[in-house]
Amino acid sequence: MEFKVLNKEGADTGRTVKLPASIFGIEPNDHAIYLDVKQFLANQRQGTHKSKDRSEISKSTRKLFRQKGTGGARHGSIKAGIYVGGGRIHGPRPRNYSFKLNKKLKRLARFSALSYKAKEHQITVLEDINMEVPKTSEFNRMLGNLKVSGRTLFVTPSLNRNVYLSGRNIPNNRILNASDLNTYEIMKAHNLILFESAVKAIGDTYNND
Repeated sequence: MEFKVLNKEGADTGRTVKLPASIFGIEPNDHAIYLDVKQFLANQRQGTHKSKDRSEISKSTRKLFRQKGTGGARHGSIKAGIYVGGGRIHGPRPRNYSFKLNKKLKRLARFSALSYKAKEHQITVLEDINMEVPKTSEFNRMLGNLKVSGRTLFVTPSLNRNVYLSGRNIPNNRILNASDLNTYEIMKAHNLILFESAVKAIGDTYNND
């Protein structure tokens, strides 16, 4: 599976790069993608939600009225959840939402997401660029030259500080290292732009995994 390598002007450099079929050309597994995205979103949850139950409410402990003879239901505490200001009944408690997924399943999910992008022609390979200083206007101009629209995910081989600082404030634009690539960000993006050396970095990441 070969892709043309473009420069930052959007022109063809005359070079091509081969994307490994074992990563970008597999039969996608939708359920693996679902589970990996579900885990990613679950891991973002802090789980710090909390409400007070009746044992934590500070109110009088006296019995509200006599047990019998009122014609109404018996009550023993104003802290009960049916009263205004009482404790919450079965309210949220702090908890950990994260769960475990097997390593092989997560790899399958990532490969499936990348294969979808390749299959739908949503991958662009860009030659490596090096910006001397962070320049958002220059990065924005490059996006225009590449003629991409919608949410764009740039994948760099490693942390490139100037490229990251140049593109981080542009709406619907995300920049990740090859080692930080995840199924959620891949599937969320409409366009996947791989730096030329990021292709090798992705292969090395999973071959050494």
